Amino acid sequence: MAISAPLGNLGWKAPEFELTDTFGAHKTLANLRGPNGLLLMFICNHCPYVRAIINRICSDAIEIRAMGFGVAAIMSNDTHAYPEDSFANMQKLAKDLNFSFPYLYDATQQVARDYAAVCTPDFYGFNSDLELRYRGRLDSSGIAPAGPDVRRELVDAMRHIAATGQGPAEQTACIGCSIKWRNG
Repeated sequence: MAISAPLGNLGWKAPEFELTDTFGAHKTLANLRGPNGLLLMFICNHCPYVRAIINRICSDAIEIRAMGFGVAAIMSNDTHAYPEDSFANMQKLAKDLNFSFPYLYDATQQVARDYAAVCTPDFYGFNSDLELRYRGRLDSSGIAPAGPDVRRELVDAMRHIAATGQGPAEQTACIGCSIKWRNG
């Protein structure tokens, strides 16, 4: 069942974290951010919404990095209940698709809680002061293939943040699969 991420409180500061990427390196806000800010994406391997757009995520991440943003993806799902999202499978996906960004494992699910992430995909665009300026979707295509005229909402939003430090006035929430929380 698809759920929608809240558009939420723009302007809040990105909570600190330290997570391990698929190469075993430790990543923090300080070493992920770029001069214009940071794009964080909550994704996973098994979600059909992520699978439908993962190639566009990969190509858009290159363009967004060129704008002066750091880019990273975080996987927070319960890997015991969803073994397709295991760390080994994260490593395989990142290698197979040649991710140009770190793919981080949130083993405790604390980062997802701190960011109030609710679904995959869930996109967070932060400005140079690490204030949230965009929480929206990649584009309007959802799980369908993107048409030639689809507006690139995430790329446009990050371009706006790079130029002004502010997010776009209109933002549309992400839709995707729920974060798979561990019981207890």
